[in-house]
Amino acid sequence: MRIGVIISDEPRINDEIRVSQVRLIGPNGEQVGVIATSVALNLAKEANLDLVEVAPNAKPPVAKLIDYGKFKYNEKIKAREARRNQSTAEIKEIRFRLKIDDHDFEVKKGHVVRFLNGGDKVKVTIMLRGREQSRPIGGVELLQRLAQEVEEYGTVEFAPKQEGRNIIMTLAPKGKKVHAQSEQRRRGDQSRAERQARQAARLAAKQEAQAQAAAEAKAAVASDKPKTSETK
Repeated sequence: MRIGVIISDEPRINDEIRVSQVRLIGPNGEQVGVIATSVALNLAKEANLDLVEVAPNAKPPVAKLIDYGKFKYNEKIKAREARRNQSTAEIKEIRFRLKIDDHDFEVKKGHVVRFLNGGDKVKVTIMLRGREQSRPIGGVELLQRLAQEVEEYGTVEFAPKQEGRNIIMTLAPKGKKVHAQSEQRRRGDQSRAERQARQAARLAAKQEAQAQAAAEAKAAVASDKPKTSETK
């Protein structure tokens, strides 16, 4: 009877990596070199990170020091963002009067900015009444003013045009900006990763030197053995 084999798409991590050597990449992408897997595991433990096999078919396989839990969380966030970007954005609508005062204009502009920041498109409609229909240029100018004042958050997808008694413009959101707090956190993470990489490199060099010294000592002991037997 044939036994089914379950193949996982998840990479091997830590003790799941069975090869004797790996080509190690530090947490910030720096090349540490080919070292024993046991040494790489010690480095991961010292840095409070995980050893993750990122290229199992390479010779030797390539492994990287990362926080695997954080890595998986970030991957989920990216996948969620990708699905959100693939879906059709919801279209919100804001209506203006041609003779709108500055206060109401600012209030409605705030709604437009909020919708754009939320990833939604905004359909802005100027409703013309009576004699206003004979001079639609005023409505076009009002929409152009709005587009200029929110250009940091959105771009004009469909320029102002008249449809019956209304003048309509559509705004689309720009890519989300990185807030200062997020940028500061990112820089902090990068600095921490660089420190961990330096510590990992120093530890690797120290362990390599210890291994070499042990090998030389063992060779020296082996070379002394024949002389001892001859003396006896």
